[in-house]
Amino acid sequence: MGKVETFTLDIAPLGESPRTIYVYLPDSYFRTKKKYPVLYMFDGHNLFDDETATYGKCWGIKDYLDKNQLDLVVIGQDCNHTGDKRMDEYCPFPSEKKTMLGSTITSEGEITAHWFATVLKQECEKRYRIYKSRKHVGIGGSSMGGLMSEYMIAKYNDVYGKAACVSSAAYYCAEPLLKLIRESRLDPDTRIYMDFGSKETDNREFMVLNVALMLEMNHAFSEQGCRTYPHIVVDGMHCEATWETIVPVFLKYLYPEIY
Repeated sequence: MGKVETFTLDIAPLGESPRTIYVYLPDSYFRTKKKYPVLYMFDGHNLFDDETATYGKCWGIKDYLDKNQLDLVVIGQDCNHTGDKRMDEYCPFPSEKKTMLGSTITSEGEITAHWFATVLKQECEKRYRIYKSRKHVGIGGSSMGGLMSEYMIAKYNDVYGKAACVSSAAYYCAEPLLKLIRESRLDPDTRIYMDFGSKETDNREFMVLNVALMLEMNHAFSEQGCRTYPHIVVDGMHCEATWETIVPVFLKYLYPEIY
């Protein structure tokens, strides 16, 4: 069985610093000396254990990797749990839209992204036997984390070669994100998975908007030569229970070498 370790890491100038980092290490990690491909993710508290998950249900990533004996290290950063600060930290561009609680989003996503690509990545490479090269390094998340993954695979394409953009909240800053993608020079070896669930909202107009945005983002990435996998999750909802079901889908696409 694999093991989930935790450590803390300073994330200033953002709040709730230091932040907890969750690290899944496969069983084979403790029996070999080889290096491992790695997936960095947002909302680390929701990835591995129901007891730490915000709504009592995690993505089940540890159970899936253990069951299938897959040699992948997954590293998740705990989000900011104060009010809507998670929204601020996971929004890479200024947004004219307000949060569900009615507050204005203060864009701090670039601070978070730079911290992921420099501070978090370098610290983890010191602690663990993981690859440094983009070919073996991915970024992933859901909702605002999905938005950040779309942003980071474009902005930091020299760092990340794979991205899991799950149920992305791209509508908060779609125009500047599309502009970034279209103006970036992306490595054709880049792999990007993106999806949206058919039951994520009861508002038909909002549902169509999100699916259209996903397809437009996918088209922008594919025009840059990236390998993409757009996916409509039938009966998929905006929750960890649904995201658990697509873990095998995006991992097989992003990391075929571990299967």
